[in-house]
Amino acid sequence: MKGLLKFITCGSVDDGKSTLIGHILYDAKLIYADQEKALELDSKVGSRSGQIDYSLLLDGLMAEREQGITIDVAYRYFTTDARSFIVADTPGHEEYTRNMAVGASFAELAVILIDASQGVLVQTRRHARICKLMGIRYFVFAVNKMDLVNYSESRFQEIVQEITTLKEELHLKHIRIIPVSATEGDNVTIKSKKMPWYDGTTLLEYLESVDISAGNEEQGFYLPVQRVCRPDHTFRGFQGQIEAGNIFVGDEIIALPSHEKAHIKSILIGDKTAQTAHTGQPVTLSLDKEVDVSRGCILTKDNKFAAYQKLTVSLLWMDDEPLQIGKDYLVKIGTKTISGILSDLSYQIDINTGAHQPSDTLEKNGIAVCELLLAEAVPADKFSLHKTLGELILIDRVTNMTSACGVVEELSGKEEKYAKASFQYNGLTARGDLFEEFYYDVNSLNVLKYQPVRDTYTVGDRIPISGGSYQYPEDFDILILRDNIAVSVRSGIIQDIISLEDYHYQDVPVVNGRGFAILVHSEKEFKTFLSEYAQSKEASSAFFAKWFQFNTYRKVIF
Repeated sequence: MKGLLKFITCGSVDDGKSTLIGHILYDAKLIYADQEKALELDSKVGSRSGQIDYSLLLDGLMAEREQGITIDVAYRYFTTDARSFIVADTPGHEEYTRNMAVGASFAELAVILIDASQGVLVQTRRHARICKLMGIRYFVFAVNKMDLVNYSESRFQEIVQEITTLKEELHLKHIRIIPVSATEGDNVTIKSKKMPWYDGTTLLEYLESVDISAGNEEQGFYLPVQRVCRPDHTFRGFQGQIEAGNIFVGDEIIALPSHEKAHIKSILIGDKTAQTAHTGQPVTLSLDKEVDVSRGCILTKDNKFAAYQKLTVSLLWMDDEPLQIGKDYLVKIGTKTISGILSDLSYQIDINTGAHQPSDTLEKNGIAVCELLLAEAVPADKFSLHKTLGELILIDRVTNMTSACGVVEELSGKEEKYAKASFQYNGLTARGDLFEEFYYDVNSLNVLKYQPVRDTYTVGDRIPISGGSYQYPEDFDILILRDNIAVSVRSGIIQDIISLEDYHYQDVPVVNGRGFAILVHSEKEFKTFLSEYAQSKEASSAFFAKWFQFNTYRKVIF
């Protein structure tokens, strides 16, 4: 028996999507006797003159039955002797395109219905393009209502030519074209005697046999962290689902974006310990040392993954309000939620022709390629290479509306290892964000960070003590708590880099690794500060309010 297949039915309004799936369920005896009786009774008051209306098996909302259209996504689970299925029956009306996109986001195969009497329509093209955007690689074009064109082979071939043109336009690789009649059952589950000229399989036979796994494996190992589990002070585990590869106890991992390394100490699958875990398994990983990891980070085993701040994305706009360049949105990518700005709209894509059209806005159901600038670099990748790290949604910060969904096409602004200004000496390494600039964006009404300095400093180096939004004294000390390092600066030159345990207050101003003034003025206050930090460990807001001040050496500029 083949594995689970998740597929979607889509197409234009009244192409017969719900009827098709309903017929499969009915013919394959996949409904209960009371459901079958209720279906027969409901059909007597429908539009088919008392004949069975198979769409009623899926259209459950009263508004759907009254109008004879699908509004919401209907999920059905069924199993044949050959395979298990989850099908999402989606709306065809343009007004509910965003509902259709939600269904497409989970699917591995798309069944796109085409009315034989109408051929390929604009909505057909839109749905095919959205399915391609969402990463669907396998397509079945079911040319439906063949009974309304007298099962004409010539009409079918005309539509095949239209589909072939669409295939070339969208660069679709795996397609199958099947002539069917969803109401009469032709080529749905049983081979039709009314179309002897068609020698292919039925729709159900194809769905039962298609192999969608070929060439679909992602390279490398990565686990997006969903949660940090700390049931008590003795255990700290990182929870998430393995999206690619496998992991073994003892393997060295790299945490992004911090680039810290550690080894796997233990693996938990549920409440059971294991020596290894693989793709698709939800796990809890504990490490042999403390690392800077929280929700939104990823754990990987190689250096092919990185964090990026600028993304080129293809977006399907889903909001009633049009896209606004310069507006600040919440961006959900992987398990990370972060502020981001749409900095440019490169071009809009004409749904009908695929042409690239210059535009400065985007209306609902439109598709465009845009530039997205994130508040800071986050782990990401091209959608074509690693799906989970390349799919995203934009959320309106005021209405909480999902404004758009999309995928990453290109990346820039790569955050290299220790890319932010950092310090190294005698085997000691610390990250420092002292030289990042804080800007207030008047369009988005948001404070943004920008990092112009990407050097690494050591003893004897001169550091840039002044910038657009910061000004440090000639003599000061830097306490980088997260890396347990102290850096002494005199006359703008690094005099020493030591561990925090060896540091003593030097009667000079003190800042943390982000350039915020630390409010200590004596050795005693310094010891109290360290003690309270060790107790809080998570550096709570109360701890920050007591010991730190932002505007001593920093400011926000326009």
